[in-house]
Amino acid sequence: MNTVKSKDGTTIAFDKQGDGPPLILVDGAMSTRSSGSKPELERLLAEHFTVYSYDRRGRGDSGDTKPYEVEREIEDIDALIAGAGGSAYLYGHSSGGCLAMEAAVRLGDKVKKLAMYEAPYNDDPQAQRAWSEYIKKLTEALASDRRGDAVALFMAYVGTPAAQIEGMRHAPFWGGMEAVAPTLAYDHTAIMGKDGSIPTERAARVHVPTLVMSGGDSFPFMLETAKRLSKVIPAARLRTLDGQTHDVHAEALAPVLVEFFAA
Repeated sequence: MNTVKSKDGTTIAFDKQGDGPPLILVDGAMSTRSSGSKPELERLLAEHFTVYSYDRRGRGDSGDTKPYEVEREIEDIDALIAGAGGSAYLYGHSSGGCLAMEAAVRLGDKVKKLAMYEAPYNDDPQAQRAWSEYIKKLTEALASDRRGDAVALFMAYVGTPAAQIEGMRHAPFWGGMEAVAPTLAYDHTAIMGKDGSIPTERAARVHVPTLVMSGGDSFPFMLETAKRLSKVIPAARLRTLDGQTHDVHAEALAPVLVEFFAA
């Protein structure tokens, strides 16, 4: 494990492996640098790049400093880029793609290319009403420090059955999920906004080559969002990964990222 100090003094923990142009991986909600298939993706990409996999602030081995602002997370990425030599590629998954896109806007030439997989914006009015209700309940749960309820709200929102959530509450990993529950507000209230709509004006300000991806077996709105983003980002291309859901497999994703970043 390595660490870097962000501009506000927060310690950001990261792993680094491989050799080649620097590539920073930006996680989505509730994820850390060791979550799911992340280590496998890092291993596959490290054959072509110097891969930086980090814990976003408030998660894992990284620190946190209040009050939260999106700008602080941009500064975290900036600190990683500085340590990588001054420029890097960015790949963001889910709401991490939203953060990576914002970083590409704010950091300019420091971001050489951007790849995003299923940034979960949604312009459907009914979905936006459901999102607003979720944000209201999430804010209430976190304000009263009901972290378990906040995690359960998120799991229910993404479609996890109630019985499965109840079982998860008694699993050994639940405590780890509660530990990062406050960061749900970072991703969903601050980064994605209270209605979760596609930020077309911000996206239009991304001026680096961008790969916008979705899974062929994922939620239909993910493809529609990816199409919309690929149209408004000036130098974007769209790619659908056949057979993939929101939890994209590293073996399917890695070759696509290598092809894009190495071109």
